[in-house]
Amino acid sequence: MDFSYRQFIRFVILAAIAVSPSTLSFANGFTETVPHNKNSRQYVPFSGISYDAPVSTRSSSTQTNGWTQGGDGEWEWEEDDPNFVPSTPIGNSIVTEFLDTATATPQLPSGKLKPKQSLGQNYLRDGNTVAKIIKAFHKDATIHGDRQGKPLKSIVELGPGAGALTDRLVDKYGTDILQCIEIDIRSIELLAERYPDLSVHHEDVLQVSYPEMAEKEGQPLVVIGNLPYYITSQILFALADASHYGAVDCATVTMQWEVAQRMVAPTSCKDYGILSVVFQTYADVRCHFKIPPTVFYPAPKVDSALIGLHFLGPSKLRDRLAGVSPKDFRSVVTTAFRQRRKTIRNTLKKIPGDAFALEQQLPDDWFSKRPEQLTPGQFVEVTRLLFGDIGSKNTNEDGENESSNTKEVDLGRKVWRKLKHGV
Repeated sequence: MDFSYRQFIRFVILAAIAVSPSTLSFANGFTETVPHNKNSRQYVPFSGISYDAPVSTRSSSTQTNGWTQGGDGEWEWEEDDPNFVPSTPIGNSIVTEFLDTATATPQLPSGKLKPKQSLGQNYLRDGNTVAKIIKAFHKDATIHGDRQGKPLKSIVELGPGAGALTDRLVDKYGTDILQCIEIDIRSIELLAERYPDLSVHHEDVLQVSYPEMAEKEGQPLVVIGNLPYYITSQILFALADASHYGAVDCATVTMQWEVAQRMVAPTSCKDYGILSVVFQTYADVRCHFKIPPTVFYPAPKVDSALIGLHFLGPSKLRDRLAGVSPKDFRSVVTTAFRQRRKTIRNTLKKIPGDAFALEQQLPDDWFSKRPEQLTPGQFVEVTRLLFGDIGSKNTNEDGENESSNTKEVDLGRKVWRKLKHGV
């Protein structure tokens, strides 16, 4: 009898929680609202968010990625577009929705293109979702930096598969400025039949030299793709390395929802980690919208998301890195998050560098923090104190800087991607 009574009480409590929206507060000024439908979860910034990063590592502009900041400090999307679902700049929030799946694309080629699990293939099959991806891609590629208001000239699609995105891209931009990278010969043959003039490279996206592609095109690439889950991070790291040379201007890509959350996660959040620090340093990141499994064939077991990345380019990236070497930055970030439950004081003991300078100049409260409590800018500052900047490493015996212009220093071809990937 007692056991049944406890079950009844538990049922009443769970029922009350299920029907009542709840709000969780984060230390950095974010609130997570969990409404009746758990799939509608949103991260919402409240007024007066303060950034803890050094001023030298972030932009002071009042317009970012199509967002305009008013005099009251609130960010608003510059266009009144009810069909577009953006998030605020640089990962300040995630705005999500489930898309209407009523409009279907034509059926996939029968028997010709059976998805291969070994390649992580999940084909897009919903026309409404494809249309929204193309629309978000166009915004990403045309409102950013020097590209604002200019026509696109060099589009690269990663892994076209059955061609759901390719069809819309060809319709909108033609085949002259579009090229695809595909490892599956079946897809290449299918696209060759459909678009004889389309350039399709039979290559592994992880082995491609994006700087060489951009050099041949004479301009940075704009990238779009439905990424395989199992190599998403490695593809993103390859694009980050390519941004050292200004080879990739922006990327609009689908990925697993959990990975997208990590990329835009704020500090002091369980999702905050290496991906958060790297891509919030290297790019301005936007989570466009959430995608349900039903729009793919075969349907994955998890939700997906569309992410937009606007890479800074070499000059702006050096400014955001405050002159530190990307390899030193990687060493600090990866070592710290390898032991994320330990304090910064304990994790940094394993990193070679100027421990004395760090001890003397780093604020005392930083040492007691865990890695997820440091902003990307603070990781940059820790790196600078440990290793110095690139310019300080190019001095001769007399202490004179042999490379007076650190803007010309090579940031590195392979920093984040694995050594076995690409050239």
